[in-house]
Amino acid sequence: MHIEWFNQHSIPFQVVVAYIPLVATVATTILSLVLARATLRYTETTDKSLALAREEFERQWSPELHVKLERTGARKMKIVVTNLARISVLLQMVQLRKLALAVPSLRSLLNEPLVGGCTWTEELGQHLFACTGDDYEGQIAASVTFYACGRLFRTEWFRFQIHVSRGEIVALDPVNIAARRVQTVDDPSELTQQELVQDVVKAKAANAGSQS
Repeated sequence: MHIEWFNQHSIPFQVVVAYIPLVATVATTILSLVLARATLRYTETTDKSLALAREEFERQWSPELHVKLERTGARKMKIVVTNLARISVLLQMVQLRKLALAVPSLRSLLNEPLVGGCTWTEELGQHLFACTGDDYEGQIAASVTFYACGRLFRTEWFRFQIHVSRGEIVALDPVNIAARRVQTVDDPSELTQQELVQDVVKAKAANAGSQS
């Protein structure tokens, strides 16, 4: 009886034995796909985390200065430079000009260290009136050039609305404009050229066009 039963069920048993490797292969494939998908998700999450960390690091350690002009008297004005980043910088030059002028009216050379989070101020005195004259109503702009991490940078031109009448400062107010990060000055000799009053990117584009 046992032999007959075994003979009757031998074929299905052999079929089951034959299908075991196939089932194992399918299970392994499914498991591999699941693991691969989990690995991809983990990789994407890691990449996003690294990108956020890099962006946060650049925000905290990239040089960023804020320039402000303040009226301190009828004939007095001071410039206030605030280091908004953590990295320390070395101030090299302050420039002041009318927006209609191609060349700054004031170029004051400096060698002042400015630690991150701190502020540096200086009275401009008669330098302002060298730019505006005794009677002027309009906009002026200020910019600062500085060293950071061994590279030379220049801030955007910060604009101010000023009213000077008979040699006295009647009003001085900042003009709200979209802020841009500092620009790199590749060649320090550019500090003595007129192109310094232009955006660095535009100046390079113009030079490339003239060479072509």
